[in-house]
Amino acid sequence: MSFTKTSTSFTRYRLAEPVPASLWPEVPDRLRRFAFQDIDDLPEERSFGWTAFEDMLDTLWHRHPADKGAYLAFSLRLDTRRVPPGVIKKHVAVALRKEEDALHAQGKKFIARERKKEIREQVVLRLRQRFLPIPAQFEVVWNTAASTLLFTSTQQKMRDMFEELFVRTFDLHLTSLTPYELAAGLLPDAVPLELLEPTRFA
Repeated sequence: MSFTKTSTSFTRYRLAEPVPASLWPEVPDRLRRFAFQDIDDLPEERSFGWTAFEDMLDTLWHRHPADKGAYLAFSLRLDTRRVPPGVIKKHVAVALRKEEDALHAQGKKFIARERKKEIREQVVLRLRQRFLPIPAQFEVVWNTAASTLLFTSTQQKMRDMFEELFVRTFDLHLTSLTPYELAAGLLPDAVPLELLEPTRFA
């Protein structure tokens, strides 16, 4: 998903509290503190963090600063390593067969449940090292004057990840701007949206 494409899906947010003036000079350091960490050479299942808006490889913002005038623009990068379930099933079966043969040679018949679990974990860990993680980038545009943000995903899991990381990074909370919230924002504070009658168009 990208704002530079012809079309994209995004979620709108507003900040739930005022931004302290002391935060703005700290933004670059805060982004770097929670920047994306590469897992190509690690057996981790996933990694996520902030990167530059224009370049997912720029996690230090040397070439592409996040500051864009009245806006802050950066991205959330998520790398996920997926091992196909069929591959895991096959290699676990092979490992269990080897374990059974070794036990039979010792006069034993059964593999303990905890040992089976341990074998599966070892197999999954070994297989992860053979599969490269798949990268994905989700862009963030923060209108600092209006205290609103756009995030290029509508998936609940990605939204949850973004909101949690945003709070950890900036100590600020977000409110999703649903159609209801947008409509309520157009009315005077004294007029609750619940008391209005819907318009009949036919």
